[in-house]
Amino acid sequence: MSTTVTIDSISQVHEALGLAKPKHPLISVVHSEDIETMTTYTNVRIVNNLYQVAFKETFDGSLRYGRNSYDFQEGSLVCTAPGQVVQYDGNEEVELTVEGWSLIFHPDLFRKSDLANKIDNYGFFDYASNEALHLSNDERVHLEALLDKIVSEYSQNLDRHSLHLINSTIEMLLDYCLRYYDRQFFTRTDLNKDVISKFERTLKAYYQKSKEHDLGVPTLPYCANELNLSPTYLSDLLKKETGKSAQEHIHLFIIDKAKTRLLNTGHTVSEIAYGLGFDYPQHFSTLFKSKTGISPSEFRNVN
Repeated sequence: MSTTVTIDSISQVHEALGLAKPKHPLISVVHSEDIETMTTYTNVRIVNNLYQVAFKETFDGSLRYGRNSYDFQEGSLVCTAPGQVVQYDGNEEVELTVEGWSLIFHPDLFRKSDLANKIDNYGFFDYASNEALHLSNDERVHLEALLDKIVSEYSQNLDRHSLHLINSTIEMLLDYCLRYYDRQFFTRTDLNKDVISKFERTLKAYYQKSKEHDLGVPTLPYCANELNLSPTYLSDLLKKETGKSAQEHIHLFIIDKAKTRLLNTGHTVSEIAYGLGFDYPQHFSTLFKSKTGISPSEFRNVN
């Protein structure tokens, strides 16, 4: 039976890793070579209520996020937001050993900064571990230069500029992560096309298996789960490749099926709405008009 450990503060992180008292209560950069002790985390669920940007070079065992697992045989970057649960699966006598670094910061650090309004734009905090960012050596060096600036800033006597400079540097680091993810989406075009094909087959299979009767209209979480991807990653991938989000694709797929049924059956609009999985026909009519510019009845009459 697994044990749950909740991490709420930078001090807790330092204590768990055998590190000295943190130089700043809300942020820390931890390098693997500085770690003095490490608890064996086999069958331990860790609820991390801090933001973390972690670069891993080597890893003994695997991390599991939900139903997905990922081993860090290559250097990769994993970003997690508060409230996410991580579980370590490995040999019971082997400690969790990682070479790399982690930038860890508390949400209170940036609540009064511009970053507070931007943090939700960094969708990669919601990606699963198997959607990690693989960095080139140049990209890694660039991020580590920004880390050095952050450490330098919180290690000296703090003044009225310190918090702004720390937050602006974190924001710059996250902006570069966005750029590098865009690069990764671009370089994985062939793999992405395969995901798109599987996504389309998932939508078709949904209605072929009559899942709409029990589950309603298909949803992004359902499709992402079928593809072993996080909803945010799937939507971002589709947006990069097609210009449309996953939700837009789902809506267009439903509208296409609706058009066929409107023109090839004698069912009423309400019957078609229920048949597609909508709980309320007016929701179907609203969606249809938003995508086509006319109501379902008007579409049937003009075609």
